[in-house]
Amino acid sequence: MKAFILDSYGKTQTLRLDEMPEPLAGPDDILVEVEAAGINLLDSKIRNGEFKPILPYKPPLVLGHDLAGTVIKVGARVRRFKPGDAVYGRLRDGQIGAFAERVAVKESDLAPKPANLSMVEAASIPLVGLTAWQALVDRAKLKPGQKILIHAGSGGVGTFAIQLAKHLGAAVATTASATNAALVKALGADIVIDYHKQAFENELSGYDVVLNSLDAKTLEKSLKVLKPGGKLISISGPPDPAFARAQGLNGVLRLVLRLLSAGIRRKAKHADVDYSFLFMRASGEQLGQITKLIEDGTIRPVVDRTFPFEQLNDAFAYIETGRAKGKVVVTLK
Repeated sequence: MKAFILDSYGKTQTLRLDEMPEPLAGPDDILVEVEAAGINLLDSKIRNGEFKPILPYKPPLVLGHDLAGTVIKVGARVRRFKPGDAVYGRLRDGQIGAFAERVAVKESDLAPKPANLSMVEAASIPLVGLTAWQALVDRAKLKPGQKILIHAGSGGVGTFAIQLAKHLGAAVATTASATNAALVKALGADIVIDYHKQAFENELSGYDVVLNSLDAKTLEKSLKVLKPGGKLISISGPPDPAFARAQGLNGVLRLVLRLLSAGIRRKAKHADVDYSFLFMRASGEQLGQITKLIEDGTIRPVVDRTFPFEQLNDAFAYIETGRAKGKVVVTLK
């Protein structure tokens, strides 16, 4: 089968299209024919080597976390799916490889594809949808009437999180460029801060939750908009000790992450704010809950561009410009 292979870590590395052996499906696995794969900055960061300490993949390897496709074969213990089923999912850490014609996926990582979505639209959902779900539902426990600031509202996570937050009954503010203001308002944002002209930390106050996906300066400024007891959730770091424990990292790495996050944790404590780092996990069960919201029209996918599979490296270059509105997807069929 054809697959894009990362031969070594590095920011200038391109992925090589070549033949690979067919994947072997274990008793709990499903062999999926990939029809579309979502592109995520996580893939870029792994390629660059930024996650080597906590996700120790050894090149050569096949990247890719998001997929939609058709079940070809199921393992002996698989009960929820059969050949011919249309599925989508976020592959778990340690078993990635969606940038290939076929991949073996754990049954528990998949959900039936939403009936009202194309394969391209479905492939755009899993990672950003699960990230937003785990941040807003699991971590923030967002309630009706609360106020949330979602940074980078026109990005992949942002476009999904705005819609989910509105469904949960929250008032939503977001940061975006003037060019993208109409998009995020259409998704449900109540307040749009033009980050080119406005300082969000001077415009907003009394917020219950901030979802950060930007840099360290934005993270620190976000403390100013939160009320005492508020929650600052970051998906862009720095990782905290709770994350290190959950990942089962060794003592040296735990110490490193403790030191990296010491500054923001100290400032958050001083502001009476709860800081936490979220590194989303694969979950077919949660994706099933998201599917219901998609099928009833509560949440819609936002796809910026599609690329043919052969142009995967061009798709990487495009998402790294930071200009994508929503998600970028490569198509294999």
